[in-house]
Amino acid sequence: MASITLKDVAKVYPGGGGTRAVDNFNLEIADREFVVIVGPSGCGKSSTMRMIAGLEDITEGKAYIGDTLVNNVPPKNRNIAMVFQSYALYPHMSVYKNMAFAMKMRHVKKAEIDVRVRETAEMLGITHLLGRKPRALSGGESQRVALGRAMVRNPEVFLLDEPLSNLDAKLRTDMRAEIVKLHKKLETTFIYVTHDQTEAMTMGDRIVLMNHGRIVQVDSPKDIYDYPVNVFAAGFIGSPRMNFADCEIIERGGEYFAKLGEGGEHLISLTGVNASRPELAALTGRRVTFGIRPEHLGVTAEMDDTESRFGGGTADIVEALGAETNIYVDFPGGLRFIVREFNDKPVARGQRISVDIQPGKIHIFDTETGEAVTGRRRHGAPPATEKAAPPAVKTGDAPTDISSGNDTELADQIAAGVADAIAEADGGDDA
Repeated sequence: MASITLKDVAKVYPGGGGTRAVDNFNLEIADREFVVIVGPSGCGKSSTMRMIAGLEDITEGKAYIGDTLVNNVPPKNRNIAMVFQSYALYPHMSVYKNMAFAMKMRHVKKAEIDVRVRETAEMLGITHLLGRKPRALSGGESQRVALGRAMVRNPEVFLLDEPLSNLDAKLRTDMRAEIVKLHKKLETTFIYVTHDQTEAMTMGDRIVLMNHGRIVQVDSPKDIYDYPVNVFAAGFIGSPRMNFADCEIIERGGEYFAKLGEGGEHLISLTGVNASRPELAALTGRRVTFGIRPEHLGVTAEMDDTESRFGGGTADIVEALGAETNIYVDFPGGLRFIVREFNDKPVARGQRISVDIQPGKIHIFDTETGEAVTGRRRHGAPPATEKAAPPAVKTGDAPTDISSGNDTELADQIAAGVADAIAEADGGDDA
């Protein structure tokens, strides 16, 4: 097994002045940890994974697998296994031969190949599929075969790049649970890339949130949800997304309030907010961004405004989802919030309602910088994006195992170079 360390890593693509797809990326992943890299399309998450795999050159910085610097180590010598959105199963081979392919190319004994393939197939519940061709597999079955082909090699690190994107909603939910169980069984380092924040929240020990090629926040799923470091993190994590509104911090009688609405129609107490009085005092009279998650608001029968209630709202859209209901509410002063209700309280479109706030769940952000004013740094925790120092570099040989070749480009290169060898090794049969 192995840890992963990335120190000041950057990826610059030539042309057009040089596009920095990844910039100043610093991260240490512990041995056997499950880390999810998440962010919007184009944020650099897949480029980061491909640099770890060796499929992309590192423009700047250093990458370590264990204690070994791997910047110049080819993919086949990094002892990593890769599973991608495109499963890249060889269509002319059976499931058994797809799983055995990499070991066959390394001249592993047939008896050992058979044991490892069948043990892995049993673990994944695909023993009954070993004789089928890829065209006879469902999406979920194809994904399990791709995982199995990676697992038989006993790699030190698993890299999974949006492996569930091609599956329907139910299969994605099922496969999320299966991959988490697989990680516990294998006790191997997993790095999982996705744009889906639900996958990130439900699967990872830690989440690495990226935007514009840089790390925004590294934290546990709970802490990245409870203590977002800026407006982007607060809006990206959580569904529905956090509600935001411009507001002004004012002081009355020694207490601090957020004044919201175009004409200051709503006055909300900041008592209980996770920010120090000096910080709130420094923001007095300034425009800041008020944030509250939909699940921290609740519909009430009381119609008047209070220091912990938005009154006089109108339900514009009501999304009944069974266990929960999302209500889009318009308030005086141009405010529009989403309320997430978890009970059977009926609300009709056009109904007049008011909404109570959980004061301790209010977030305040600096409008100019986007940075959070509220945050767990008041509890003494280190900054979430603190850089980790790399381990000492070993001068010994890098691991000598071969990569799984699940990336489409790598699979194409292998297929082109060893097609004749496959035919010879298979003796012409395709069973």
